Amino acid sequence: MSIENLTPSQLRKAAQLKEQVARLQGELNQLAGAPAVKKTVVVKASPAPKKKGGMSAAGRARIVAAQKARWAKIKAAKK
Repeated sequence: MSIENLTPSQLRKAAQLKEQVARLQGELNQLAGAPAVKKTVVVKASPAPKKKGGMSAAGRARIVAAQKARWAKIKAAKK
């Protein structure tokens, strides 16, 4: 049953029941000695740690040297 299909009186009754459950849960927590729980607790999962570049400095240096050599070859061909 969807919430969109409920009549206004059914919605009011559902809200009353939810409040009653929250109140009773609070009373139960007090009896059990547990701290009171907020009405809504949202726990978000922490995002996965970001990956850093997987290339070593030596690898990057080789790529830079190769690119410079390609550009030098192209510039030499133009002259």
